[in-house]
Amino acid sequence: MNDAYALTETTYYILLALYKPNHGYGIMQKAEELSEGRVRLAAGTLYGALNALCDKGWIVQLPVESGSRRKDYRLTEKGFAVLENELARLEKLVNEGKKVLEESK
Repeated sequence: MNDAYALTETTYYILLALYKPNHGYGIMQKAEELSEGRVRLAAGTLYGALNALCDKGWIVQLPVESGSRRKDYRLTEKGFAVLENELARLEKLVNEGKKVLEESK
C-alpha cells in the first residue's frame, strides 16, 4: 500500500477493536481494554470516527437485522492494510528509538 498514514491513537484502537466484527458499544469497550484505559470513547466521538472510517473505505457497516438498532462494523482489506502499515510504522519508530538509546550508553 503506497498511502502512508500516521494514525491517531483513537483511530488505531478503533481499527484494532475491529479485528473481528463489533458493534459501537463493543468497540468502545475493546478500545478501552486494549489501551489499558488510555482511550475512552464517547458515543459522539466514536460514531463520528466510524463514519469517517467508512468514508475512507477502511471499515464497512454490516447489514442491520430487521428490527434491530445495533450496527456492526468490520475492517475492509484496505483497513487491514492500513492497520498493518501502522503497526510496521510504530515498530520501526520503537526500533529506531532503541537503537539510538543503546548507542548512547
